[in-house]
Amino acid sequence: MKRISVDDVETPASVSPASVLRPLSAALGAEGVAVNYFELAPGESFGYDYHRHLDQEEVFYVLAGTATFETESGTVDLGPGEAVRFAPGEFQLGWNRGERRVVALALGAPRGSTGIEYLRACPTCAGRTLQTPELVDGANAVVVRCTGCGSAVDRLAL
Repeated sequence: MKRISVDDVETPASVSPASVLRPLSAALGAEGVAVNYFELAPGESFGYDYHRHLDQEEVFYVLAGTATFETESGTVDLGPGEAVRFAPGEFQLGWNRGERRVVALALGAPRGSTGIEYLRACPTCAGRTLQTPELVDGANAVVVRCTGCGSAVDRLAL
């Protein structure tokens, strides 16, 4: 057994749109599941873009506030005590569209999933296209490329 306090896990200096992201997996010694604690201020999201994990299912459990998820079936609001599951390959993105802070847990299995795709605007294709990330500069940056035209749509330093 491994017991931790969420407050003892620091938010890493990484790319995240959430004001608080505490990755709990390593602190817990979890090998098969990713466990992340989030706090979203109004207007913040769990991730940057509408996306899907090709080989990972995700479960979000809301502890406080209301999280709004964009899904393939439309938008879904989750309040405290509610959970949602996304199967591998399902597009989604969760936001805090309310005025109160959202506190939630995100669980993903298997841990360490690398297959992710985004559905977002491509200026070259003039529409929403499928896009994939790739590590560049010795894994110090990520470039997101449109699978339709190959254009580098975005670049993020890590």
